[in-house]
Amino acid sequence: MNKKVYVLAAGMLVATTFNAMAQKPEDTEVYTPVPSVVTPGASNSDAPSDAIVLFNGQNLGHWESVNKPGQPANWDVANGIMTVNKKGGNIQTKDKFEDYQLHIEWRIPADIEGEGQARGNSGLFLASIGNGDAGYELQILDSYKNKTYTNGQAGSLYKQGVPLVNPARMPGEWQSYDVIWTAPKFNEDSTLKSPAKVTVLFNGVLVQNDFILKGPTLYIGQPSYDKAAHGPSPIKLQAHGDASKPISFRNIWVRKL
Repeated sequence: MNKKVYVLAAGMLVATTFNAMAQKPEDTEVYTPVPSVVTPGASNSDAPSDAIVLFNGQNLGHWESVNKPGQPANWDVANGIMTVNKKGGNIQTKDKFEDYQLHIEWRIPADIEGEGQARGNSGLFLASIGNGDAGYELQILDSYKNKTYTNGQAGSLYKQGVPLVNPARMPGEWQSYDVIWTAPKFNEDSTLKSPAKVTVLFNGVLVQNDFILKGPTLYIGQPSYDKAAHGPSPIKLQAHGDASKPISFRNIWVRKL
């Protein structure tokens, strides 16, 4: 380095040091807005004070039939647990949601039979956008030593996102999903403004990390947003038509973001 460059570099160092010394710690301290106070649950699975409890173990007051909107959800409730009634069909929340945090617990029967997709199949639709199985499905399935296609196992965004790992517990044990859902946004002409994104913890283990969906999940065909423009949507639970014994749910709550 020649003398001129060295002097210039030294001058820059002095100026930078002087500018840093001229600043005060409080120059970068922020006091407003003040975050709202939220009381957490007694455990990480319990609802915090600002959550909407979607299932309290007593009734299905927050749910309705998908096939007959406005009609009561016809699933079974006993001993603080809700169990799928396959004849009753899919159910969904009466309220509609956009971006949210969701906690839900589910259990595959200990004496489950069958294999692959016919073993404890259900689905958590993060946004229900029509009758039947239309929407964005986070798969529920017995994935404990049960082989199937990887984008259809528990923790997958059905036919779109393979889970990062498989932390499934054995049938008969309670399992949990903790979900951060960012709904897709659409322009006034129904074209896509921003896609749906989701982060999922399965039994406390990260399995979907800010995954971007290509559109609603489909059983057949490639997903797209071409005909999917919608706003806030219900959360849906699936009464899958396979012949296996029905699964159960408990401790469901959501926080609007």
